Amino acid sequence: MASSPHETVMGFLIGPWLAQAVRAAVDLSLAEHLADGPRTAAEIAEAEGSDPQTTARFLRACASMGLVAYAEKGFTGTDMLAVLHRDAPMSLRDLASSQASACLWLTWARIPEAVRSGQAQTTQALGMPFFDYLAAHPDEGALFGAAMASMSAPVIQEAVEVIDVGGAGTVVDVGGAHGSFALAMLARHPGLDAIVLDLPHAVPGAQAAAAERGLTDRFRAVGGDFFAAVPAGDILLLKFVLHDWSDDDCVRILANCRDALHPGGRIVITEIVIDDHAPGIAPLMDIAMLASAGSRERTLAEFDELLTRSGLRRTATTEVQPPYAVIEATRAG
Repeated sequence: MASSPHETVMGFLIGPWLAQAVRAAVDLSLAEHLADGPRTAAEIAEAEGSDPQTTARFLRACASMGLVAYAEKGFTGTDMLAVLHRDAPMSLRDLASSQASACLWLTWARIPEAVRSGQAQTTQALGMPFFDYLAAHPDEGALFGAAMASMSAPVIQEAVEVIDVGGAGTVVDVGGAHGSFALAMLARHPGLDAIVLDLPHAVPGAQAAAAERGLTDRFRAVGGDFFAAVPAGDILLLKFVLHDWSDDDCVRILANCRDALHPGGRIVITEIVIDDHAPGIAPLMDIAMLASAGSRERTLAEFDELLTRSGLRRTATTEVQPPYAVIEATRAG
């Protein structure tokens, strides 16, 4: 039976409860505790040092969401809970913690003000711009970087399969945080070397990620500013970067990437591409970006305009996991 308009809007309004409940499930490591079979609320509470009665009440709430199910003795995990396990393929554990954390939560609480003003709300919510805040709070910055890596994992998996690296020797992951895209390219193409460029606070995480995958011999992490300069390469990757910035800032980034291209090189942009009439997450992400960065998601025509202003031209567009696409561009001249 279809929900009534009243029930549907009520579902929207309890969204904050749901997001914070998922965050709490991660904080209490429910996926890990229930990975090997049912456990009682008292057992989980003892392991976590939490209050037994409120832990039982919380597990009841998780059961109502489908994260856990009632068992003969206690509770058991579900397939939904399994995606929050730290060892799950494409785990959403870090994303759940980051998306419901203060640095984003307080900003998104000001969406009405963002819509009225057309401006980012991070300074009002956090006291400084978003990326300055992450640099000043390294623990939250590390969590945000890990969250973006987990969010982008399925997109990266598809993107590396459609990017032709013929003739390329060096790939540069511009604004690549922990270098997840570059590392996936290295794993897929043994003949490539890679550089990841990001702010200095992201470099240790990128180095650790390369070491974990045994790819340090072909990987280099560089601290820098893509508004100033970009390392030279044959393929320059921009994944989830342009949606953080205004049109004028995007042109500055793209122009620096154009200048860093080796002869015959390409810029590969992986971003949401909005279709005005398509349902789904893209229009909501657009408003989240407005509030947190004063920026936007874009249509393909809007990407073309940025490329033209930057002395580039689009040569290919490949849809990957909806609503994402891989857009390739070269020098216009």
